[in-house]
Amino acid sequence: MHIGLDDTDSTKGGCTTYLTAVLIEKLEKFKVRYIDYPGLIRLNPNVPWKTRGNGALCLRFTYPSEFEDQIKETALDLWVNHSAVKEKGTDPGIVFLKTDEIPSELNEYSKKTETAIVTLKEATSLIMKLGAEAAGFNSCRGIIGALAAIGETLDCDHTYELIAYRTPENLGTKRKVDQTSIFEMDNITSPYTFNNVDPEKGRVIITPRGPDPIFFGIRGESAEIVKKAFGLVKPQEPVERWVIFRSNQGTDAHLKPFESLCEIEPYSSVIAKGTVSKNPWIVPLRHVIFSLKDDSAEIDCAAYEPTGDLRKVARDLIVGDSVEVYGAVHKATNSKPLTINLEKINILSLTQKIITENPVCPSCRKHLKSMGKNQGMRCEKCGCKHSDLEKTAVVVPRSIKVGLYVTSTRSQRHLTKPLGRYKQEKICGSVCPMICEWHFP
Repeated sequence: MHIGLDDTDSTKGGCTTYLTAVLIEKLEKFKVRYIDYPGLIRLNPNVPWKTRGNGALCLRFTYPSEFEDQIKETALDLWVNHSAVKEKGTDPGIVFLKTDEIPSELNEYSKKTETAIVTLKEATSLIMKLGAEAAGFNSCRGIIGALAAIGETLDCDHTYELIAYRTPENLGTKRKVDQTSIFEMDNITSPYTFNNVDPEKGRVIITPRGPDPIFFGIRGESAEIVKKAFGLVKPQEPVERWVIFRSNQGTDAHLKPFESLCEIEPYSSVIAKGTVSKNPWIVPLRHVIFSLKDDSAEIDCAAYEPTGDLRKVARDLIVGDSVEVYGAVHKATNSKPLTINLEKINILSLTQKIITENPVCPSCRKHLKSMGKNQGMRCEKCGCKHSDLEKTAVVVPRSIKVGLYVTSTRSQRHLTKPLGRYKQEKICGSVCPMICEWHFP
């Protein structure tokens, strides 16, 4: 059986990963045997109705057939009790699917939910075709993600995350953890864990700030490394439970290549190539904008202030540079055109930056000053005048180089692949056996 869950939380609290963690414990009394780590699947990060990280969850297990009804009842009861159905924008969904293998049609549907907008009609049609069962509250939009979590089997590149949860009495208070231990953990486990700290700002980023029950989460390349990292962190408040999830986080699963700029649509995350057509300019709050064009269209690209060094790279581009951009497409408004909010810039080639300078005085080697249009030049030091000398072209060294640049750690989305993960990607079919102790309790 595969159980998919989505959108049980709200901006005021709750967490679908926590619901999943509790469900893992509850189902063990029915002698289930988990055949994979719980799936934590991040869907299209650009959908306008997401709560936070747009994550959906899936449990996969075998079970004695006599417990089937009790398993479903337990899951449904827990799902109802943990869903913030009275909060605006919370549209919980749960899906049950019995199958030995995930159909290719369902896997394709899941890939679409990571890169595009999917309708509830598409989800319900597929549920009926597969003979699955589903339930939802309010708009029932969570059914879309719940089904997608089942279909994403993570048989190619994937990562892991160990999430530790707080006890109920500490919810809503500041999280207490020895921050020095997190920096030490990062030093010991890097590059096999990632996005633990923000080196630019010197701060911890594994602890969220909201009222949800997550204490902290450690992401890495294997279940073994995130569990080792967990043992190096020193909490200063009780940990109620913890679970290791397998995920598409840090894999760039949301990015879709586009051959032409004219094909780009709002709410998608794209990889697109072009030539810088307008020099960068700075808008209020120190955001950097430049224009990119190809033979089909022209589009603005924005590097916002929190992107750190990526903003500096964008600022140093000039007309004629050839680049490949990665980012989310925001729809056009009355105040701004269709825009790619940058996550990465891959500089393919740099054009020469040429400036013109006044020539130097033949006598004292000091730069001459113009005396006015068509009036020649004069040396302020020795006073000599020259009517036959002209400005000279000078090639200025570029401050940036060809290569890939990624947004700052603190502004990376859940799905953004950090630089440290390049050349660590899993190949298709490279799923490791589960470790013995992957959750508590």
